[in-house]
Amino acid sequence: MTPADLSRTVLHAVRRAVDEDALRAPVPARVRVERTRPGGSGDYACAVALQLAGPAALPALEVARILRERVVAEPGVGRVEITGPGFLSFTLDAPAESDRAVLAAVREQGLAYGHGDALRDEIHQFHHAREVRAAVTAQAVRRLLVAQGARVRTTCEQAPDPDWVRLGVTVDAYGAPPTPLTEIRPVPAGATAGELLERLGPDAARWGLLRAAGHDRAVLGPELLVQGEANPLFRVRYAHARARALTRGAAALGFTAEAAAYGESPTEPAAHGESLAPYGESPTATTADDAAARPLLDLIADHPGVLLAGARHRAPDRVARQLEAVAHAFFDFHDSCPPLPAGDEKPSAAHRARLAIAEAAGTVLAGGLSLLGIRAPEHL
Repeated sequence: MTPADLSRTVLHAVRRAVDEDALRAPVPARVRVERTRPGGSGDYACAVALQLAGPAALPALEVARILRERVVAEPGVGRVEITGPGFLSFTLDAPAESDRAVLAAVREQGLAYGHGDALRDEIHQFHHAREVRAAVTAQAVRRLLVAQGARVRTTCEQAPDPDWVRLGVTVDAYGAPPTPLTEIRPVPAGATAGELLERLGPDAARWGLLRAAGHDRAVLGPELLVQGEANPLFRVRYAHARARALTRGAAALGFTAEAAAYGESPTEPAAHGESLAPYGESPTATTADDAAARPLLDLIADHPGVLLAGARHRAPDRVARQLEAVAHAFFDFHDSCPPLPAGDEKPSAAHRARLAIAEAAGTVLAGGLSLLGIRAPEHL
């Protein structure tokens, strides 16, 4: 069960409780679940009972009890506890099953992993100054909102800078709007689009303009062009390119990724009928693999929530920071648990499982960069 699945499960429990007249409260449009904070209980937590307590005219603990009864038996949910003033804490069954579901979702949805329709009923109109950072930020916010189902229109104070086109910026209209519109006004870049394109090129310029939060100054120096791991943009794009190289390397060795191999028992037969442990190598994703993969798998599972939060808060910088974290976790995993066999090793279920995780990370990186309007090269 993915976080999105759990959110839908809790929302369904609320609807059932209302339909059964156990709760008399409006059903929220969505239910937010978050990873449990350090020291907390379970895998995920939800505050929906506190949200519904007032409208339902019931104590939050009673609302939590009503919802717990309707969630605890759902497939994939191992345990539901009520903590504090009425938080629901969820422990999911079989983490490996949940991880495989996430990897399968990434493979099925591709670059659209994390897109959804949570904001399908929303219409937004944004207005921004004739300034490059405002224009690029408005365009990125637009992409994020559209990816969540919203409809978006952007206008500019004056006629757009012709160089904006090379930064992927389009404007629906310009001039003073007839009614006040939501304004996108980050700290100005201090340079024109033409100057940034000449110094940095479109990809580095967009990353520099979007990486910092809107209230912070954008970092737009030559460090954005450094081809080394000290440059976060290079690290993100190199992680993507490395993930794609792993796929090509596996194909040359005659095997492909297999998410179903992740977490499987060493006694189970491998796909294609071969022995799982030729030459004495580890046959599956071992305990060491689990520990190394966990941060990366968690980030991949969290990606849809980050995209939705970035859209809701008009904060493309959240997506950029998420991509940096994914790239960092990818290299840690890659170095600890190589997805490709070395020397005389024969490809095993462990390699197929590791490759599935690496490919999912590459897809998340490519999809996130695409939403920021930045290319994800296959080779670096």
